[in-house]
Amino acid sequence: MMIRRIRNQLFKELEQFVRDRLGVALAFILPVIALLIIGYAIRLEAKNIALAVRDLDQTSFSRSYIERLYATNLFVPAQWQGEQFPDAIDRGAAQVQVTIPPDFTAEVQAGKTGNLQVVIDGSDVINARVTRLAIQGTTLSVVQAQLGKLADSVGVISQVRLWFNPGRQESLFIVPGSYGVILAIFPPLLIAIALVREKEQGTILQLYASSLSASELLLGKSLAYTLVGLGEALILFIVGFLLFQVRVIGDPTPLIIGTPIFIWVSVQLGLIIGIFTTTQSAAVQAIGTIKVLTAFLLAGFLFPLNTVPFPFSIASYLVPVRYYIELCRDVFVRGSGWFGTWHLIGALLLLGIVEFAIAWWGMRRMQL
Repeated sequence: MMIRRIRNQLFKELEQFVRDRLGVALAFILPVIALLIIGYAIRLEAKNIALAVRDLDQTSFSRSYIERLYATNLFVPAQWQGEQFPDAIDRGAAQVQVTIPPDFTAEVQAGKTGNLQVVIDGSDVINARVTRLAIQGTTLSVVQAQLGKLADSVGVISQVRLWFNPGRQESLFIVPGSYGVILAIFPPLLIAIALVREKEQGTILQLYASSLSASELLLGKSLAYTLVGLGEALILFIVGFLLFQVRVIGDPTPLIIGTPIFIWVSVQLGLIIGIFTTTQSAAVQAIGTIKVLTAFLLAGFLFPLNTVPFPFSIASYLVPVRYYIELCRDVFVRGSGWFGTWHLIGALLLLGIVEFAIAWWGMRRMQL
C-alpha cells in the first residue's frame, strides 16, 4: 500500500512537471547553457601575458633566450615604446619586464653568475607565480643548453611527467567539475519551486487532507525530481563528450551508482528549502545563495580544498557536491574505479539520509 501511494505521488509529480512546457524546456536547456559557459569561459591557465624585454646584450645568445621565452606560449610581446623600466608595468602596458644586461652572455660563458632583471606585476597573485616559474624554468633550460654541464654541477636531474592529463587539457579539469556544480543547482531548484508553487496555489492542502504520510509525500516528490535530474545528467554527459571530448576512463559503475545518489541528495536540500519558504522568489534566492556559493567555494571546483581556511575547511565536509566533483574527476580523468570512489558514495548516502530526516521533520505535521 505504501509503495503504491509513493508510486502514485511519483507519477503525479512527473505529470505536473511535463505539463509545464516552459519548465521542462528550462530544466533541460539551462543546464546545457551553463555547461557551455563554464566549459568555454573558465580558464585557469595563464596565457597571453604581456612581456616587455630590453636586450642590452644584443648577442645571439640573448636573442635565443628571448625566443625561448616567447616559445613557452605564455607570453606575448608588449606594445611598449617607452625608454624607462619598469614604466611599462606602471602604465599597464606589460605584466612582466625582463632586462638583459650588456655582459650577460660573457658572464654565462665564463661560468659566472649572470644577472637578469625580471619585474613581475604582483597584483595578480596566480599569474605572478606562474610567470616566475616559467621564467625560472626557461632561464635554467637556456643556460643548461649553453653550458652543457650545468646538470653535473647541480647533481640532480628531475624527469617530470604529468600523469592522467599529460596534455594539460583544462576541459578535463573544468567539465567534470561542472557536472557536479550544475546538478547541485538545477534539480533542487526545480523541486523547491514546485513545492512552494503548490503552497501559493493552495493545492498542497489536498495532499495534506489525503491519506499520504509525510515520508510518502517526500519520497514521491524526491523520486520524481531525481528522475528529472538523471535526464539532465545524461544530456550533460553527452554534450561534454561531443564538445569537450570528456569520456569515462575505466570502470563506469561508480558514476552509474553515484549520480542518482548525488541527485537524490541535492533534491533533499530543495525539499528542505521548499518546506521552510513560502514564496518562489525566496526559494530561488535560497537555492542560489546556498548552492552556488558552496559549489564554487567549498567543493574544490576551482580551488584546491586544502587552501580553504578554517573553519570553512570543516564546513566543506557537509557540502555533497565536493564528493561528486571528486567522483566525476576520478571517473572521467583518473579511472581508479571503486578503490578511489567508494568512500565518496558512502559520504553522499550519509548526507542524503540526514537531509531526508530534516525534510521529514519539517513536513511531519503536514500543515501550512
